[in-house]
Amino acid sequence: MTRKFIPYLLALLSVSCGGTKKSDATATYSNPVIAADAPDPSVIRAEDGSYYLYATGHGYPIYRSGNLVAWERVGTAFTDRSWPAAIRNGRRGDLWAPEIRRIGERYVLFYTLWFGDVRYSVIGYAVADGPEGPFADRGILVDSQQIGVEQSIDPYYYEENGRSYLFWGSFRNLYVMELDVTGDARIAPRPETKRLFAGTAFEGTNIYERDGWYYLFASTGDFAGGAESTYRTVAARSRSLLGPYADRQGRSVLDNGCEPLLQRNDAFAGPGHNAGLVEDAEGRTWMFYHAYDLSCPERGRLGMLDEVRWDEEGWPYVENGSPSSKAAAPVVEK
Repeated sequence: MTRKFIPYLLALLSVSCGGTKKSDATATYSNPVIAADAPDPSVIRAEDGSYYLYATGHGYPIYRSGNLVAWERVGTAFTDRSWPAAIRNGRRGDLWAPEIRRIGERYVLFYTLWFGDVRYSVIGYAVADGPEGPFADRGILVDSQQIGVEQSIDPYYYEENGRSYLFWGSFRNLYVMELDVTGDARIAPRPETKRLFAGTAFEGTNIYERDGWYYLFASTGDFAGGAESTYRTVAARSRSLLGPYADRQGRSVLDNGCEPLLQRNDAFAGPGHNAGLVEDAEGRTWMFYHAYDLSCPERGRLGMLDEVRWDEEGWPYVENGSPSSKAAAPVVEK
């Protein structure tokens, strides 16, 4: 989810607050790794070894990195000419919460169009031959009014055993359904397979499989509000991809049970809506997300990175349970 920020005002504030931080990727890095408004990140590693991060914003800003900590903006997924075709009442929606995947030989970008009303939004997809695009719209997969799910946003794609799934939803329950996908990344929804997945506390679905467990990462609370944001990252797990997921005490996510993973501290507020977890060359697990810098919350939701660790019972945690200001950097094979 997102709020619009006036682009030139954000640029001025970024300068007034010290501009973009550069990290020492050889040993340590500093948060934020993207000192610009880059909410709801989604990350992929391309064939050349570079990482690409897509974020909510006009046209979906695209950032590129060779080491996960030093990022440069390289363009947008959509331009005014290539904007997704779905419209409502003669106007296009705002682009929220991208999801990037490689399907066959194509890069597939799942997008949300939000029209300012929880009763109507759509999720579609576009394809490109390379991570920087150009992305060509291939149409709508989820129409909230047709499928009967309010706030149909925040898509997440997962493949397992030859089947493809789309998870989606935000604070009006989370849902999942199967997709039919061809080798040329032609995708068709299967609405008859739609099922309730989690309760009303969550948005920003993300699934990660490890040691026979499926981990649900999601966000709760208010994403907006700057320094007052109550947004946070939570987790639950299951032995099956489709659930049931539960917290340590066995409380189901259908009843809004969850484990806290990442909460605010004295430096950052609203840490949430994480990207898919990334493993580095040493097998460490990393999570991109967004947060407000309390020294200058007017800059918006900045791009953040932290290591996810695993306790003796296999539950994920982040050191101190909150965003780091400085930490040991990932090790990335060139």
